[in-house]
Amino acid sequence: MTQRSGRFRVYRVVPSVPHLNLQAVDELTLYTVYESGYETIQESVDTLRTGDLIEATISGDPADDAEAWRLTAIDRIGGVRMDFAVNATLPAVANTCWESGQSEPRCVTLANQDDTQSNSGPDGGFESSTDTDSAPPIGACCVQPRAGLPDGAFIPNILTGTLPLESVLQSVPGTDDPAVTALFIDPARPSADNYEIPFGVVLLFTQSDTDLRKRLYQQYDCPTEPDSDIDTRPSFDPYAM
Repeated sequence: MTQRSGRFRVYRVVPSVPHLNLQAVDELTLYTVYESGYETIQESVDTLRTGDLIEATISGDPADDAEAWRLTAIDRIGGVRMDFAVNATLPAVANTCWESGQSEPRCVTLANQDDTQSNSGPDGGFESSTDTDSAPPIGACCVQPRAGLPDGAFIPNILTGTLPLESVLQSVPGTDDPAVTALFIDPARPSADNYEIPFGVVLLFTQSDTDLRKRLYQQYDCPTEPDSDIDTRPSFDPYAM
């Protein structure tokens, strides 16, 4: 058995899959670990949410792709509140982020508009901004690239956990501040057998108490309070498809 210790970002798999995905913070490696079967640390594992940042030690066989790793030590040290909206209308700003063939997230900085300038559409209340003096940045809209899968296979982007986002979570582009909340938006249903462009859209916010963030979360039917216990991961059973 091999041990790995370090910081990991938690991406919970859908409820029908009894595993957790742990994205290593300091390397581009995704580890799948068992979600149950622990003794002393089971309570800590049960409280993990998608977006949590942990220090952990895991044990497993790197040569055995069929066997998940096991957690042997865990300590939650932070996190980003992550919510999900599917079958939803994308904000128009997402189209300005999209560029095929990118290997890293492409982002546009977002700034509050004056209330008198906001509209009622998907972009109501925010705009892309480069003038941070007149409108201080409050977050960013990012599009996650993803390499094609063999034989044209498609996995819903918000479910895979293999998101190259750690750099923008730790420092939201245009703000130099860490993200406190992230809203992933997909125009397709989780069971869709095709996808629309752009895909992999996420809105990152550096503050949880802004009116803009609350309006957008209400628009996408997500809880406005960052400490809500509501799990917005879409109901999806890959084994039933």
